[in-house]
Amino acid sequence: MDANLPLQTASFPWLSLIVLLPAAAALLMPLLPGDGSDPKGPRTLALVVLLADLVLMLVAFSQHFDGAESGLQLVERVSWVPALGLEWSLAADGLSAPLVVLSGLVTLLSVAASWNIQRKTRLYFGLMLLQASAQGLVFLSQDFLLFFLSWELELVPVYLLIAIWGGKQRQYAATKFILYTATASLLILLSGLALAFSGDTVSFNLSDLATRSPGGTFGLLCYLGFLIGFGVKLPIFPLHTWLPDAHGEANAPVSMLLAGVLLKMGGYALLRFNVQMLPEVHLTLAPALIVLGIVNIVYGALNAFAQDNVKRRIACSSVSHMGFVLVGIGAIDALGISGAMLQMISHGLIAASLFFATGVFHDRTKTLSIPNMGGLAKALPITFAFFLASSLASLALPGMSGFVSEITVFLGVTSNDSFTIGFRVITIVLAAIGLVLTPIYLLSLCRRVFFGPRIPALAVVGDMTPRELVIGLTLLVPTLVIGFWPRVAIDFYEASTNALATELSNTALIALS
Repeated sequence: MDANLPLQTASFPWLSLIVLLPAAAALLMPLLPGDGSDPKGPRTLALVVLLADLVLMLVAFSQHFDGAESGLQLVERVSWVPALGLEWSLAADGLSAPLVVLSGLVTLLSVAASWNIQRKTRLYFGLMLLQASAQGLVFLSQDFLLFFLSWELELVPVYLLIAIWGGKQRQYAATKFILYTATASLLILLSGLALAFSGDTVSFNLSDLATRSPGGTFGLLCYLGFLIGFGVKLPIFPLHTWLPDAHGEANAPVSMLLAGVLLKMGGYALLRFNVQMLPEVHLTLAPALIVLGIVNIVYGALNAFAQDNVKRRIACSSVSHMGFVLVGIGAIDALGISGAMLQMISHGLIAASLFFATGVFHDRTKTLSIPNMGGLAKALPITFAFFLASSLASLALPGMSGFVSEITVFLGVTSNDSFTIGFRVITIVLAAIGLVLTPIYLLSLCRRVFFGPRIPALAVVGDMTPRELVIGLTLLVPTLVIGFWPRVAIDFYEASTNALATELSNTALIALS
């Protein structure tokens, strides 16, 4: 965002409270009585704190945040380590505020879904709380060093949550996750430091860095460093291979976090760094981003067919759906960027919903192998109805949020005159192939798991409990609300995405003059 835009400084430290409350509660976990195996105390503490944190978010962004303003709001700046130029600098705008709320909601529901965790519960729920703080800090940081520290911090809880509470291949999946993301972080650090030292003065403030907008070879190298670094988290093909393994081995609540929040960090960072700080290079490489997004859409959909593990199939669908985010970012107009933001919000809810439902029938059947399941619709009618509704949302059924977000991305590409007609037609045709494939692999998954021959061992299992139904509906209802009334989400970020598109347009005019 332009550093000259007015900053609305907070009179109350809302954002610091939102970020620090879960971390403070995590420090209290070792003090709870018991041997660490009784889940009641740790689970209750985590639920109460995360619920309070979500209430803080809702109050802060409904009462003290104006979605009609494109500038930074609720600004908090305190010199933290002056010798390094490190500031405790937090602020929110339309790009960050809805993702902070999404993060708070999904994390709370992930903890509520962790009801049956019985081993090392203080550590488990402590890591969940620490992850909540790190996620919020990623979206709210306005200092590059603080952003990078929070980006690194959120890797540790996820690694441990997979490595300790995952499946049989959990060590392999966790190690692959940390190797991919840690290597990508090196590129992010190098690119960020290069930008910070590129001006007349050294600055780590993101608003200051956005005013430098370097081009040429230097800008291109920084852009590529950010693209690869953040592309691992999005993920962009071929940097995606950690994701199916991580989802396949993580338990369902951790998969909810991975799909609902962590992937969105990649999309958010691309908007914040690649688009906002390097607009000149972004205009040059925007068609390449659209091509990468189309590859994601089609490859992810095709790869989903090859998966006989439910969670791995949904993970591949996430690769496909995040391709729409990349296409929207590459569209370089207000409609496309708006579609990318809406797709991140929509996919965060839908993917978390799908992984939650998968966890429900995994708790009953003790398997995720599609060939080893069948006829569950009669044994689990409520679970079937919920999973089918989530699948319909994922395949972009009209009336659900996935349809609105994906059609907005399509319109963003087709209405942009800066691309040739041939390029726009090819983009739409190829993306449409992905849209056609999505219902095939999702509905075939529903057919094989819930219909077909009934497996005797799975004939009598308990359906969703009231607690599980509340969690599921809390994820599913917003997808319907956004589907019928998208303004409820768009009003949060529209001013910021419009300002970002205007900035790109001005950069293009300057380049032509």
